[in-house]
Amino acid sequence: MNGRQRGIALISVLLVMSLALLITSGLLHSHRLLLQSSGQQLQQMHLRQLGLAGETWALLLLQDVARDPQKTVDLTQDWARLAPGFDIEDTQVQVDIEDLAGRFNLNALLTQGQVDQVTLNRWARLLVLLDIPPLALSQVGVLRELSQLRLLPGIDGQLLRRLEPWVVVLPKDAVLNINTAPALVLRVLDGMEAATADAVVRQRSTNPWASVQAFTQDPLLSGAGLSSHGLGISSRWYRITVQVTRGQSTLRLVTDVERDPDARQLNILQRRLLPSIAHEMPR
Repeated sequence: MNGRQRGIALISVLLVMSLALLITSGLLHSHRLLLQSSGQQLQQMHLRQLGLAGETWALLLLQDVARDPQKTVDLTQDWARLAPGFDIEDTQVQVDIEDLAGRFNLNALLTQGQVDQVTLNRWARLLVLLDIPPLALSQVGVLRELSQLRLLPGIDGQLLRRLEPWVVVLPKDAVLNINTAPALVLRVLDGMEAATADAVVRQRSTNPWASVQAFTQDPLLSGAGLSSHGLGISSRWYRITVQVTRGQSTLRLVTDVERDPDARQLNILQRRLLPSIAHEMPR
């Protein structure tokens, strides 16, 4: 073999080695990506399992309310006091339970038929408190998802985000629970000023009202002329929010449940995985 042939052979060998190295590098890169993806999927599965564990814990706390359909629902009960969360190794699990009857029920406005003036006045006050221009919602029938409001004229994403912490879509006959509604929602009641709403929230933290009549006749509210229309002291609907955080990974599981008054048990209405948020519902 002469020098020229040896040179060609050497070049061929180098080309084959380069191709082999290129293929090996690609395989290693693909394998690394596969391992990374598998690791992320396993971590998400782990976070989801912890989220479901937090949901189960919250459901157990709500069982006492579910067993007694006549029971007053208030923030002195275990479901409201004992659900801050827990840590498992390097993972934090935060649990929050909210009584959805403590929000303004939009279906009282949206359900077709005549809307009473008391409800319309409360809606107008809520818009003022949230610095939202007057908004008359079309009566389109009962909604099941708050996101369906986007289909109505005048409702955009920004307005919906401002409304979301304070409103809910429940059956039309759902009452506003005076024992769990935050101060801002209490201020939609006729004659309820900010200082009075704050005083109401402080008082009920230790002495919730046993009846709507006791609430409207409380010395705190003397002379306010509050209407008892649409008010109550109980609830059938709750929202469980579980946030699981491990390092830079966060999962937020939101579960809406309803108490079945006949079977005396809790039924899950829906589960959603949502982006993490920093705020909590005021109480």
